[in-house]
Amino acid sequence: MRCDPRTELDACGIGFVADAAGRSSRSIVATALGGLACVKHRGALAADARSADGSGLLVPIPAAIFGEGNGVASLFLRADDPRKAIEAAAEAEGIELVDWRTPPTDDAHVGDQARASRPAMLQVIFRAADPSGNGDQRADERQAFRFRRRIEAATDGVYVASCSTRTVVYKGLAAADALGDFYPDLTDERFAAPFAVFHQRFSTNTAPSWERAQPFRMLCHNGEINAIQGNQHRMLARAVLGTEAVGLGPEELFRPVLDPDDSDSGKLDAATELLVHGGRDIRHSIAMLVPEAWENARDLEPELRGFYRYHSALMEPWDGPAGLIFTDGRGVGASLDRNGLRPLRWSVCEDGLVVCCSEAGAVDTSGHGLVQRGRLGPGQMIFVDPVDGVTHDAACKERIAATAPYARWSADGLLELSLGDPVQVPPEPDELQRRQVAHGYTKEELAMVLKPMAADAHEPTFAMGDDSPLPHLAGRPRPIHHYLCQRFAQVTNPPIDSIRERRVMSLRTLIGPRQPILTETAAAARLVTMRSFFLFPSGVLALYDRERFPFATVPLDATFPVAEGRAGLRAGVERLCDEAEALVTGGADILVLDHADISSTRAPIPSLLACGAVHHRLIRQRLRSLTSLVVVSDSARDTHEMAALLGYGADAICPRLALQTVAAEADADEGAEAVSPEAQDRFQSAIEEGTLKIFSKMGISTVDSYRGAQIFEIVGLDPEVVDLCFTGTVSTVGGIGWDALGEDVLANHGDAWLPQAGSAVQLSSPGYYRVRKGGEYHGKGKEVVDALTDASLVKATDEMAAAHLLQRALKGGSYELYERYAALVNTRPPTELLDLLELVPAGPPVPVEEVEPATSIVTRFSTGAMSHGSLSREAHETLAEAMNLLGARSNCGEGGESTARFRTRGQATGDKNSRIKQIASGRFGVTPEYVAYADELQIKIAQGSKPGEGGQLPGHKVSDEIARLRHTQPGVALISPPPHHDI
Repeated sequence: MRCDPRTELDACGIGFVADAAGRSSRSIVATALGGLACVKHRGALAADARSADGSGLLVPIPAAIFGEGNGVASLFLRADDPRKAIEAAAEAEGIELVDWRTPPTDDAHVGDQARASRPAMLQVIFRAADPSGNGDQRADERQAFRFRRRIEAATDGVYVASCSTRTVVYKGLAAADALGDFYPDLTDERFAAPFAVFHQRFSTNTAPSWERAQPFRMLCHNGEINAIQGNQHRMLARAVLGTEAVGLGPEELFRPVLDPDDSDSGKLDAATELLVHGGRDIRHSIAMLVPEAWENARDLEPELRGFYRYHSALMEPWDGPAGLIFTDGRGVGASLDRNGLRPLRWSVCEDGLVVCCSEAGAVDTSGHGLVQRGRLGPGQMIFVDPVDGVTHDAACKERIAATAPYARWSADGLLELSLGDPVQVPPEPDELQRRQVAHGYTKEELAMVLKPMAADAHEPTFAMGDDSPLPHLAGRPRPIHHYLCQRFAQVTNPPIDSIRERRVMSLRTLIGPRQPILTETAAAARLVTMRSFFLFPSGVLALYDRERFPFATVPLDATFPVAEGRAGLRAGVERLCDEAEALVTGGADILVLDHADISSTRAPIPSLLACGAVHHRLIRQRLRSLTSLVVVSDSARDTHEMAALLGYGADAICPRLALQTVAAEADADEGAEAVSPEAQDRFQSAIEEGTLKIFSKMGISTVDSYRGAQIFEIVGLDPEVVDLCFTGTVSTVGGIGWDALGEDVLANHGDAWLPQAGSAVQLSSPGYYRVRKGGEYHGKGKEVVDALTDASLVKATDEMAAAHLLQRALKGGSYELYERYAALVNTRPPTELLDLLELVPAGPPVPVEEVEPATSIVTRFSTGAMSHGSLSREAHETLAEAMNLLGARSNCGEGGESTARFRTRGQATGDKNSRIKQIASGRFGVTPEYVAYADELQIKIAQGSKPGEGGQLPGHKVSDEIARLRHTQPGVALISPPPHHDI
């Protein structure tokens, strides 16, 4: 299967070496090459032992090689000679071309794979024409930036590794310790510099390429930008960048800002370039793109808080683990993301040598005098330049915060909006139930989802596993958000712990039209600010008050005429998009998508379809940054749909019908612990807590980063639906289209307004969560279990555990029973994607004597990792004993084992020791003895019973026995946090 570039991840070794006084020397470059060689272990090599994941150096241009005052464009060529196009670009920009240079290379120092994919290389030496005539280096750099953009626009198959009057990049698929040998320039004694940035790439799940080696033009990056798709959409959606206003050049020259084929690191580099060439200091730009966790920091200086508040109105955080080394060609610096999930250690030597690297000791500082050492903390930076020398975090932040009166601008411009008050008077019961039915509510949801949230302020905890059909295979209409699967962080981008790391997370929301990102005026801060995306109906109404909030807030009807039939859903969505585009073009600042007009003649457009379609239409028309989308939804009632709405562009959400339902249920329940307002507050808390947990599963800390990021995969929707409403979302298989979705919406609407004669409108109980007679099919339903119980004459009852029934049934030894069971499973209704596949014989049957014996095959089998706690002691021990008898392996899960079981290891019978043992972040049951009795150890990283959430055992399952094995207290819920930070 072709790799999706959106899923590419890497983990790298990064660093810089600099002279604090800005003195150029050969030793700086040599030391950087040595440091690069020392992080070679951060990358990988191909089987030829010389083709690497990629390494590189970014250094100031050495005049001895390229000539005093000259700029250099380093190109990788995979097409015809681009010189004519380059000459035309230079002429258009007024740049003088000085020379064409092929950089010396020695292919003996890269492997066969690297040579096979190696591009041709060309260095264009040029001289910028300073229009001011006063040697303005910033003007020169801007001209070089425009020169590069013109080259890229005019050529295909040309990659510009660097194009600057200050810096040059040397990179490729050479091993870290061979880069200098591959590029003889780097070992030339004339090649001197005041600093050098180095990078060793580790390509976790992608094929290496010359172009994706780092450093890029301004930075190198160790980590992942988890919200990159949202960042890319937001950049694409900006109506105006502001390049002309700041004198950088025509807008169209710089679009698209981000190359869709670039890696996340490459896109971050491109965003940094735009901000720096647009007039901001590079430290300013980095702090704007990757800010510290300022929202909940109590000890932040007011001016710095004002800086972050102001810039949050212009740029969402590029969120995810990030260690950055950056340079503008004059100075060089390093910074960490808000969570500090990548290491960066620095050393400042007495003689002025400064080193910062992802590895302590990568650069030998002996012989350089006394050394001051430290490490960057979360959100911190360090900078070295010839004017100020070494500047640490506090001084860097103080400087950028003083650039303009950001604190005053944000205090004067940001208008606080309360989230509103709980619903006081819910609709009449008949009307409420009619709306619930029209939006697909079920009795199950009320009892198992909404009521627990309203009572406990937490999402309910369910058992793992869903054996009901996928939505497009189900026998009953499912809500749209059921077709979306949440993605979660894995490999090198860990999730975060939304409970213990809550301080770095934020739901802070801004509403209103955004100014161009290159803006530095008070106007950028004129927005509505809220502490959360969650709004009560009264909070939405407040937005229409023009005296308090001077924005044009306009409602949009998210319903369609029932008379249009099933085709009306798509027509309604397209009409909604047309209306939204016209309104924003006409000056609407806030659009409110609302289900209020639902009636006997108008059916609701599911909020997720409406929001996603409008969001993407406005992006395509470059109007999205000019308005905010507020969704007043009667369909949103759980955290998954809330997260999906945010992921597809909603700026704020009011789950009106869910709030009305919670209010009505609380009022009707005489024994309820909370009255209606308190129940709604608890529901709100549960929604906010649950969405934070969903963000954290992807390693994202703020709603601003998650908004529009589309961190989902779609299963079961036709490409036409995906293209219109969920543009760019991964959807590997097709599914149902607009007509089928329209029929589902109309079926719910018909149940609400046109019930069968003599019957009242009532909520259904379709059995999504529990097996129900006549309800939704379940793969492990009673009928399947009964097929295995008949032989032992045991009648299945609801009170009997399925495991006990199966155990007794198997004692019957009836092969006919198994055949009946297999027939039930194999002829079941399509439930999973595998059920839609047909096995095609590969050829004639292989004689049994040529097949590996079963006794050998089973040694590769292992059980799933289920802990003693999730399973009973009897079940857990039986699995271990059975697998040991077969010569296979049982996996004990992460809950520990009784030491008595260790002593049975190796016995011919009765061996109850699990050969596979797990270590999770909670370390439950982990002792030296536990580890010693394992044949295989599994260390869980970002995994658990719920992917991205870690492991969880409810308190009622933590008996005295379980507590003893896990070294904890009975009755206390046990959670292994998702991140495993010491790995």
